[in-house]
Amino acid sequence: MSSILLSDAERAYIAHGVQAGVRCDGRAHVDYRQLELELDVVSNTNGSSRVRLGSSDVLVGVKVEMGTPKPDSPSEGYVEFFVSCSANATLEFDGRGGDELATMITNSLYCAFNNPSCLPRQTVCIVPGKHCWILYVDVLILEYGGNMLDTASLAVKAALRNTRIPRVEVAKNEEGIQEVELSDDPFDCMQLDTRNVPCFVTLNKIGKQFVVDATPEEEACCLAKLLLALRSDGTLTAFLKEGTSSLDPESIFEMVQVGQRVGKEMHFALDDSLTNQENVSCKDRIGFLG
Repeated sequence: MSSILLSDAERAYIAHGVQAGVRCDGRAHVDYRQLELELDVVSNTNGSSRVRLGSSDVLVGVKVEMGTPKPDSPSEGYVEFFVSCSANATLEFDGRGGDELATMITNSLYCAFNNPSCLPRQTVCIVPGKHCWILYVDVLILEYGGNMLDTASLAVKAALRNTRIPRVEVAKNEEGIQEVELSDDPFDCMQLDTRNVPCFVTLNKIGKQFVVDATPEEEACCLAKLLLALRSDGTLTAFLKEGTSSLDPESIFEMVQVGQRVGKEMHFALDDSLTNQENVSCKDRIGFLG
């Protein structure tokens, strides 16, 4: 995972600023950086998005393929996550330097989406026990600017909402065997219900205070953090802790309460950005790959 070397004076400056309620970039403890969103940025996918949160930059593409349901859930489709870090994201990602961060984000996303209420997986099952849609979600870290898990989860939700799944019909042939037929109309697709898709809110403990959307410098001063996967209504789907330092129960309770409030605000801001993007015609969109 990327880290920044700071002197003792720099660490003290950041910690004292957080304690006084003044972060280095002028934000309050629970303020996020500016969110920028683009949809349909990768043409050969069923759905894609690009999210920038400050200087953090993430690209997500979703490919939908037909497969076989898992034995323990024969009437459901499922999601597979793959996370990779561009060598240009930061100098430390050269070679295999980004593997630790990629593994952490992958495991966290699986943990958050393990809750069956996150996605209506029954709607992507075609024939129980035989055919279902598999959603392959590819996450690419383009630029490392801190708080990558939150940024990646926002991009994943945006890409899933942008995903179009072809409609299929199941009919029996002359021998009584079920066959799957794709619609001839390329625009005959269905969208996923992403209202309950969770996004992460990471709370970083610095001294006796905690902050959200930490910069790389603030992450270097953080000894413990809580990773909260939250739905738009504030419901927790995953609760993780990282770092070497311990957290007392009162701090955890306060951090969860603040995280739930901030999570609702982030979902609202993301949904608002998604609505604005969807109202823009494709020909008027100018993506970063254009």
